[in-house]
Amino acid sequence: MKIVNLIKIAYRSLSKNKFRVFLTMLGIIIGVASVITMLAIGEGSKQNIQTSISSLGTNSITVYAGSMNMGGVRMGAGSYSTLTEKDADIIRARCEYVNAVSPVVLKGSQIIAGSQNWHTIVYGGTSDYFAIRNLAIASGNIFSTSDQRNAAKVCVLGQTVATNLFGEGKDPVGSFVRINSIPFRVIGLLEKKGQNTFGQDQDDVIVAPFSTVQKRMLSTIYLNSILASAKSEADIENAKDQITELVRMQHKLAIKDEDDFTVRSQADIANVFGSISKVLTMLLASIASISLLVGGIGIMNIMFVSVTERTREIGIRMAVGAKGRDVLIQFMIEAIFISFIGGMIGILLGISVAGLIAKFGGWPVVITMFSILLSFIFSAAVGLFFGWYPAHKASNLNPIDALRYE
Repeated sequence: MKIVNLIKIAYRSLSKNKFRVFLTMLGIIIGVASVITMLAIGEGSKQNIQTSISSLGTNSITVYAGSMNMGGVRMGAGSYSTLTEKDADIIRARCEYVNAVSPVVLKGSQIIAGSQNWHTIVYGGTSDYFAIRNLAIASGNIFSTSDQRNAAKVCVLGQTVATNLFGEGKDPVGSFVRINSIPFRVIGLLEKKGQNTFGQDQDDVIVAPFSTVQKRMLSTIYLNSILASAKSEADIENAKDQITELVRMQHKLAIKDEDDFTVRSQADIANVFGSISKVLTMLLASIASISLLVGGIGIMNIMFVSVTERTREIGIRMAVGAKGRDVLIQFMIEAIFISFIGGMIGILLGISVAGLIAKFGGWPVVITMFSILLSFIFSAAVGLFFGWYPAHKASNLNPIDALRYE
């Protein structure tokens, strides 16, 4: 029997019970829509995290001070002062894989401007700090090498600090603020960056010359960290290795000695959060796939019912010359038809739901072709898998027994 005729027969058979077929499709529709929606949410979260991490710096590498051991308990990177300006100098001078280096010190401070005050973190760095952290200037300028050399009392404000001290939309450049009672002249205003994925306000910051913060506010020779920027993404690992070698040499560590510092890159952080996001995405997709399995069971159930209802019809077809494989193909076509149409509707529903979540829920969603193809292939596979056994049972019916069936 020609395949076209089998398709027509399958279509007519399904058309006789439209509502029952729709209820059978519903499981596939919900399953496919759920998979697409969950994957879109997972992929959107993953890309949002990667974007936020990238906004922290271009190919950036951070050297943290060492960790302190207290009672055999390691307190973590940065708990012990081991880095100095000389470490930053040797990296700048001898590391061939980096193009920018900035020592970093920081201090939480009370900022006063007129009758307004605000508490924030003051970061001390060199002019390279702005390039490494992808900080752009909205108005004014960044501090110069001369400002750094003379420990000038100048600073650049983030948008949140400027708004709280001077008011919405006011340009603070040229004004003065007091940081821990020390007067600073505002020479620049940073462009707005907003919150990162971790909920931190990237505009709630003040950047001042490294020497100024270190000498006038902290009175220390030690650094909180050293920021560096690799020349390219491909150079990050080589840069990390060379920085480790240079700082070990600067600290006069023997081969058997552990590092008294930690070197990390944004790629390391991105990989960690990317792995977590991937696991969560797969978990969400797996949970959503249960709906597809339930839909497949619905297909198997309806096909068994169909075989039972059409037993005499099967017997007549076999009696007039239809072969077992013709009956098998016919019922397989019906199962595939249900899963195919259900899958198509589910794809459209999933895209629509993901769009509504992005619009009204404010969640980042990214619909990929992979998720659509995966859902479609999975729905077709469900139709084949759960439709085969009822179709196989129908094809093995004895024509005589089928004709006698009431």
